[in-house]
Amino acid sequence: MKIKLPNLHPELTFKTSRSGGAGGQNVNKVSSKVELDFNVLNSGLLTDEQKITILKKLEKKITKEGILQIISQTERNQLGNKEIVIKKFDELIAKCFVEKKKRKPTKPSKASKEKRLETKKRTSEVKKLRRKSKSGF
Repeated sequence: MKIKLPNLHPELTFKTSRSGGAGGQNVNKVSSKVELDFNVLNSGLLTDEQKITILKKLEKKITKEGILQIISQTERNQLGNKEIVIKKFDELIAKCFVEKKKRKPTKPSKASKEKRLETKKRTSEVKKLRRKSKSGF
């Protein structure tokens, strides 16, 4: 069953700040780091069931206040980081609602059983030939 999710982008808020790490003078001047915040608890576009699912599956990425935070500072410009953050957000939300297929237990086929027994017999014969005889010769 596929769940139709609403477009959650209107409820996203963005914060920008200076990135850390290498980059020379660009790092000190430009606020290229982008932090995306999405308030799961106060979302008007999600149903209560969808909120519970997101809170359970993404509990390590959600703050105590119910805010999902995603950060990107890999690109040297703000727009590039914003696109990356939105893409990550979309992938995370989509992954939350993918249902795992249940495993159907199967039994080994007759041919695989016979093959296993044959290899056991062959190995047994090889080991039997390696043994020393009881007569001592």
